[in-house]
Amino acid sequence: MNKTDLNLTDEWDKTFPKSDLVDHEKVTFHNRYGITLAADLYRPRSVIPGARLAAIAVCGPFGAVKEQCAGLYAQTLAERGFLTIAFDPSYTGESGGEPRYMASPDINTEDFLAAVDYLSCRADVDAERVGIVGICGWGGLALNAAALDPRIRATVASTMYDMARISAKGYFDANDSAEERRAQRRALAEQRTRDYAAGTYERTGGVVDPLPEDAPSYVCDYYDYYKTPRGYHPRSLNSNEGWNVIGTQSFLNQPILAYADEIESAVMVLHGDAAHSCYMGRDAFALLKGDNKELVLVPGAVHTDLYDGGGKNAIPWDKIQGFFEMYLR
Repeated sequence: MNKTDLNLTDEWDKTFPKSDLVDHEKVTFHNRYGITLAADLYRPRSVIPGARLAAIAVCGPFGAVKEQCAGLYAQTLAERGFLTIAFDPSYTGESGGEPRYMASPDINTEDFLAAVDYLSCRADVDAERVGIVGICGWGGLALNAAALDPRIRATVASTMYDMARISAKGYFDANDSAEERRAQRRALAEQRTRDYAAGTYERTGGVVDPLPEDAPSYVCDYYDYYKTPRGYHPRSLNSNEGWNVIGTQSFLNQPILAYADEIESAVMVLHGDAAHSCYMGRDAFALLKGDNKELVLVPGAVHTDLYDGGGKNAIPWDKIQGFFEMYLR
């Protein structure tokens, strides 16, 4: 269970200002595949010495890094009394894993469970009060983690994507046919052959740049976050050259919400009601059972407004804080 030494940056290189209300440090932990993960830890300065805190692990969006909105969520929740970490998934950001820029429904779910391992073993954390936040594609993975690990007492899936559904059916389920999936499988198989022969992996290109004139509004929203000073980060896949073309292949036929109806712990599904992705949040919520589940729709908010507020204070911080205080008490 050895951890690999990672090359972690020392300077504050986030897309949001540093808070004077929390202490910050870089930490590492490992998952069960032996991959060492890098995280930013945020701890409220107002804590009584020796106190054991409720803790929250944050990750996402899919293709982002911890210096973007995951870090903003983590720092803001630390300001509100929780010990938090924002981590980079396996194969991305400052975390380990080779080859780079790969994704896996199993390994990325495991990344959340490894974060719970780490938090549960800290002396300043109450292991009975651990929650998670998954943003965008990590919202679906957070629900998968909550279905698998009863140590997770509360989960927030914010502006969530179900990456398996998108991969297999396309946006708005527009490509939901066996022939469409067969065509994808053929294309990915051919890409694997080319990559292996070349000895390198072709990249997808990240968020499209420049924007085509007929780009859908949600693509424009992604551009406004990932390609501008608002959210650009040099280690972010979405801001730069994207995933490997074959990097997300396994999502095509590995559903991640198959057991969402068996989640016993508390869940908040948080979405903007004007988001192109809202149908995925609504449908995921419909799978959940129990009176500790809550669907929160932010009026007029689009998908990326819940990344950083979108300049309109779209993230309902008080509601998120109240949810975690209720279920991590």
